[in-house]
Amino acid sequence: MERDRLAAFSDGVIAVIITIMVLDLRIPHGTTLAALQASAPTFVSYILSFIYVAIYWNNHHHFFQLVPHVTGSILWANLHLLFWLSLIPFATAWLGANHTAAIPTALYGLSLLMAAIAWYILQTTIIHAQGQKSALSQVLGRDLKGKLSPLLYALGISLAFVNPLWADALYALVAMLWLIPDRRIEAALKSS
Repeated sequence: MERDRLAAFSDGVIAVIITIMVLDLRIPHGTTLAALQASAPTFVSYILSFIYVAIYWNNHHHFFQLVPHVTGSILWANLHLLFWLSLIPFATAWLGANHTAAIPTALYGLSLLMAAIAWYILQTTIIHAQGQKSALSQVLGRDLKGKLSPLLYALGISLAFVNPLWADALYALVAMLWLIPDRRIEAALKSS
């Protein structure tokens, strides 16, 4: 399969995920700031989830520029990632409606954790298909952010049962770590 077909399909799925999330936003009942304030938890959870989905899309775009061909195992690993990303709208909606509750906060963290694990599996599958000397393997190196993020998500899931707002802050912190695409990939793309 061509790399561009996989990227186009993934782009479409990610666009649908964002569309589903935005359609879950409801207009406040009333015209006062108090009415708008009641919608704040839902809006904030949407913003965080939008950032996460955008980060995955951005990194996916960069990764696949370093992938010359796609194998069947890469296709399945990519679908695995898209599956977990497709659950983010559900977790986002439940968190937005119940932002101080432990279980929705933990489930939101679990959806982030599973997407991170799926990303690692995709990354590993690509490297396995291309070899340890592939451009992607060389660029990633030790991938500290990639290894730290799942640990922080797991900590956030645990914190959800202590203080859901601490867990939310931790999820936001991890998103901030990933906002800027990996500069090593940018450099590899410029040099090729």
